[in-house]
Amino acid sequence: MSKVVLITGGSSGIGKSIGEFLKAKGFVVYGTSRNPENYTNSEFPLVALDVTKIETIATCINQVLEKEDKIDVLVNNAGAGITGPLEEIPDVEIKRNFETNLFGPINVIKAVLPSMRKQKSGLIINITSIAGYMGLPYRGIYSASKGALELVTEAFRMELKTFGVHMTNLAPGDFATNIAAGRYHAPVLEESPYKKTYGDTLDTMDAHVDSGGNPMEVAEVILKIINTKNPKVHYKVGAFMQKFSIVLKRILPDKVYERLLMNHYKL
Repeated sequence: MSKVVLITGGSSGIGKSIGEFLKAKGFVVYGTSRNPENYTNSEFPLVALDVTKIETIATCINQVLEKEDKIDVLVNNAGAGITGPLEEIPDVEIKRNFETNLFGPINVIKAVLPSMRKQKSGLIINITSIAGYMGLPYRGIYSASKGALELVTEAFRMELKTFGVHMTNLAPGDFATNIAAGRYHAPVLEESPYKKTYGDTLDTMDAHVDSGGNPMEVAEVILKIINTKNPKVHYKVGAFMQKFSIVLKRILPDKVYERLLMNHYKL
């Protein structure tokens, strides 16, 4: 019997690539979108879900369970980017980003856990980011929200051990998706003291995404995790130097690593 996979944020980017790849491998795949009616050509069914609206989460999970009677794998992929000087990002945007990148995934997990506990099996894969391992300039809120999800996953894993439910993180680096178009950009203000450094860093970030890897690489790692009996706590996928930056953070003195980041972003 084919495994049932639910992917949040499945209408575009990494989520879409994961869904198409797993469907081709014989999985029963459902994706989610805030506006599924806008994606009539999706290769797999899309269910309405906005991770910031808890009532839509329950409805989505129930719809999939009514059709399939189980959810074997949840891929918590829905997320949002945010950039800007920390001093200038409006509080409402900071809170909105955490609602999407942290509280939303937690609430989806809460909604799917009762059925996984009942079936005594299940796998939850939280898509985080390599950016979540370090505080990046002008991406500090994004780094913080993704890093928080990494830590929540570590705690959740231990709490779920006795139920037969596994959980892991997958942290991608830069991949060629539409995330730059969808992220919140604090405006580059003419009178801002950060005008030049933020503007230059924004150009660098967008260039990294445009030249990023094929999101199918992420899908291949997802399949590997699904086929692993006891998944690790953390997985990373991306260019070598992006993954190696996490190792450097562990072994280098803080100020040396900080200088490397500042040189990279030309600060």
